[in-house]
Amino acid sequence: MRISRWVLLGILIIAVLAAIEISILMGWINPGDLVGAFFLLVYAIVVISVLAIIGAVFVGIYLSHQILATRGFTPFEQEMLRMREEVQKLSERVDAIASSLGASLPPQRKGP
Repeated sequence: MRISRWVLLGILIIAVLAAIEISILMGWINPGDLVGAFFLLVYAIVVISVLAIIGAVFVGIYLSHQILATRGFTPFEQEMLRMREEVQKLSERVDAIASSLGASLPPQRKGP
């Protein structure tokens, strides 16, 4: 099985974050003063929020495409279309019979 580039990128990001966390815990990296840590936290939250919003937009686009994608008619819809054609044929036959008898039918409303 071949691993895609996106999976490798995700693994790399997680590995870098884990390495940073381990080096902070071991004392190799000093996180700095309180103000710097606060700004780093705010920056991290903003980046994560932006990425989450972008991801949510792409998930929404994908789901709406899957829901609204054109597909064939369901069996129920096919049956309704056949019934509509049958009703139109019967209506034409009734009109033909009425015209041969000389009867006048009330005007029919043409719907969608």
